[in-house]
Amino acid sequence: MKTPQLWRLGIKDLQMMSAPRHRAHLKKPTWIIVLISLVSVFLVCAYVFPPRNTSACYVFSSSSCKVFADWLPPAPARELTDEEVASRVVIRDILNTPQAISKNPKIAFMFLIPDALPFEKLWDEFFQGHEDRFSVYVHASKGKPVHTSRFFLDRDIRSEKVVWGRISMIDAERRLLANALKDPDNQHFVLLSDSCVPLRDFDYVYNYLMYTNVSYIDKFRDPGPHGSGRYSEHMLPEVEKKDFHKGSQWFTMKRQHALIITADSLYYTLFRDFCKPGMEGDKNCYSDEHYLPTFFHMLDPAGIANWSVTHVDWSEGKWHPKSYKADDVSMELVKNITSITENVHMTSDEKKEIQIRPCLWNGERRPCYLFARKFFPETLDRMTMLFSNYTKHSLG
Repeated sequence: MKTPQLWRLGIKDLQMMSAPRHRAHLKKPTWIIVLISLVSVFLVCAYVFPPRNTSACYVFSSSSCKVFADWLPPAPARELTDEEVASRVVIRDILNTPQAISKNPKIAFMFLIPDALPFEKLWDEFFQGHEDRFSVYVHASKGKPVHTSRFFLDRDIRSEKVVWGRISMIDAERRLLANALKDPDNQHFVLLSDSCVPLRDFDYVYNYLMYTNVSYIDKFRDPGPHGSGRYSEHMLPEVEKKDFHKGSQWFTMKRQHALIITADSLYYTLFRDFCKPGMEGDKNCYSDEHYLPTFFHMLDPAGIANWSVTHVDWSEGKWHPKSYKADDVSMELVKNITSITENVHMTSDEKKEIQIRPCLWNGERRPCYLFARKFFPETLDRMTMLFSNYTKHSLG
């Protein structure tokens, strides 16, 4: 009857059973058992209460510490502040609310200018014949301009002084968006400067923007002094350094994005107070280069294209992009710009890393640019003469 139990015993077990029972033989392995118990307790505690920094891993090799870290659950997310909770609830609801379908969807062309619009004649030609598919808004910060085109008459909004690099630039952009949002038919919003020119005809621009699934807001990660080097820890906890991004201020955006920008108070205030020239000694931060890229990276990264449809040439490596004179303007120049299908960013650190990404329109590779800057006023006649030619021919 006891035979099955014997089959479950090993040879060493049988030897122990047959050997005389002396207390001395039981005391020898006691220290081993105690040691194993202590090690087991240590490992269990290390798993339940893992080290929170790399210096605590000194008891392991670097490779072992990495493997050990892989076992650990992710650190809990930071608890949001009351202001963040309120802000994100509003933003989430705006993004998730289906937009009312307009019977006459329009593009709002918003001109942020000092006091004159030298290319008004060119834009007049661009708008001709499409009166029911666009609207115009002009923010002139230094004085009311004299308009020559009927499309610009009575389209000036209340404006305030704008200083380059200051929050007043963002204020002007938000002012333009708020005025354009009054018209429920405006479904896409384009920010343009006094030196911007169109590169395509109206139909091409309308279809490109109205039927896209994203906003064309520029964004990239720059670890150098002109990127994250401008970040201030005063933005914590709402904006962390890893989320601080850079990009061109010249955007186009869908109505939902225009709404959340005008509704935002929390992030706008942080950039107003802690991203400006002369911050923390000689640190110069420019809100128009960082506010929108950082905002959308944090709150709707999948909703933007990460590049601007307005072309600028930074190849000269100066503080301002290349400016085109009359002698620079040619059909070849326009063809070169409109044939570009990749957007390029370069970091400002010592590595000067070049980041190249394809321009995708609803997942399909397309030319990147619809507009271009900076063109001197002297190029108006030449650009107007070329416009009908370069928009009627296939330019890539």
